[in-house]
Amino acid sequence: MKIFVAAFIILSVLFSCQKKSETEGPYFGNGFHNGWADQHSVVIWTRLTQNPEGNSAGEKFLIPTSKEHRQLAKEPDLEKIYDLQIPQGLTLDKMIGACPGASGEVQLSYFPLGKPENKIQTEWIAVDKNKNFTTKWKLENLQPGTLYVVEIEARKNADSKISDKIEGAFRTPPAPDKESETEFCIVTCHDYWRKDTTDGHKIYDVMMKMFPDFYVHTGDIEYYDKPEPYALTEEIMFFKWDRLFALPLQRNFWANTTSYFMKDDHDVLDDDAFPGRTYGTVSWDRGLEIFDDIQNPSKDTTYKTIRWGKDLQIWLTEGRRFRSKNTDPDGPKKTIFGKAQKEWLFKTIKESDAAFKVIINANPIIGPDRTNKKDNYSNLNFKYEGDEIREFLNQFDNVFLCNGDRHWQYVSHPEGTKLWEFGCGAGADSHAGGWSQEDVRPEHRFLRVKGGFLRGEVSRKNGSAILTFQHIDVDGNVVHEEVFER
Repeated sequence: MKIFVAAFIILSVLFSCQKKSETEGPYFGNGFHNGWADQHSVVIWTRLTQNPEGNSAGEKFLIPTSKEHRQLAKEPDLEKIYDLQIPQGLTLDKMIGACPGASGEVQLSYFPLGKPENKIQTEWIAVDKNKNFTTKWKLENLQPGTLYVVEIEARKNADSKISDKIEGAFRTPPAPDKESETEFCIVTCHDYWRKDTTDGHKIYDVMMKMFPDFYVHTGDIEYYDKPEPYALTEEIMFFKWDRLFALPLQRNFWANTTSYFMKDDHDVLDDDAFPGRTYGTVSWDRGLEIFDDIQNPSKDTTYKTIRWGKDLQIWLTEGRRFRSKNTDPDGPKKTIFGKAQKEWLFKTIKESDAAFKVIINANPIIGPDRTNKKDNYSNLNFKYEGDEIREFLNQFDNVFLCNGDRHWQYVSHPEGTKLWEFGCGAGADSHAGGWSQEDVRPEHRFLRVKGGFLRGEVSRKNGSAILTFQHIDVDGNVVHEEVFER
């Protein structure tokens, strides 16, 4: 089956690259993404662009000094924000990586693989120029355990011809009572300037060849608060999304893989962002809105649990929207998850009869983390709620934590507990750091200060359910493995 799917994906990628230069657009320079898939629904996101690709030959940005950046982040001056980053006489659309948006209309069609006679086609709709030329569809009444083919067409208006067409696919999770082998990948911490090929992060080429059933990006998809340029305005924030989403390796992978996109601090505002903060001209609330309502295939509720067959259930938590300020004193009122989400998490974990329960967080709960950090449950200033969550989870022998945020790969299993945490590590070696390779703590089962991703697999053997976690390096080599059986 995977060989057949691989052939389909290769053909769809080749098709999407043909004849784009023969039209005047608009184009799908950012491809399309899916999100929040369950057995019966999924959200599809796309954006129209002026050009088929990002402008890899664009002009270089200027870099403000650290002092200038700090001042503009706190006391924004719109003219200075641009003058200190864009050479005189140029505009943002002329800069390296630019992929400006375009008005136009889009139409989506989808059908189960091999059953084009069951195609469902939407009406033509205009992308929203007030939402960065994006639009979304929520597809419902889907069948479990099914690979769906997606086709999206673009045109300028009702009187014009088709200007671009893209194809891809997503897979719905199998029914909760069905035994199913399931493979998944978890990543974190990307950045346009810390990609390791001109076409994007090469882990996407590695993962594409694996054809995982689903993929989770735990956040820090892009970094607003890193230079070239610092995203101190909404316009520059959109520029950074557009530039990253135009990278061919990411774009092709996301168009063909069931995906779940989470948020973290750097793609809401800046480092360790929390309610009440601003970054340049952008408020905390607007940062959340840009991520959830405009740039990603999100839903109203930003946390969810999904059953992937009989043996696996995953939880995707929300680590930014409901949190207290990092500066608040620790205690029973200080929270990251918020009261409603925490009650939901505890209740649904207790109710689940899955062989393996995998909680995927933007940030660590076990750690260890650096002593100067103050942003997550493994830090002292969120210790009260962190202890509460760790105590609850420690009653189970089939719950596993996976997280992003930290720029090193690790497995932690504190002695005398049932707790396991798997940090997936940054998306490129150049993005790894923040911990010393020599600083191996007693709770570490594995530590590697390099880039890569985390691969998981649930399978069956001799009547037992098997969960395998593998840390993979950027070239696709397995560097560590842990196996669990029930």
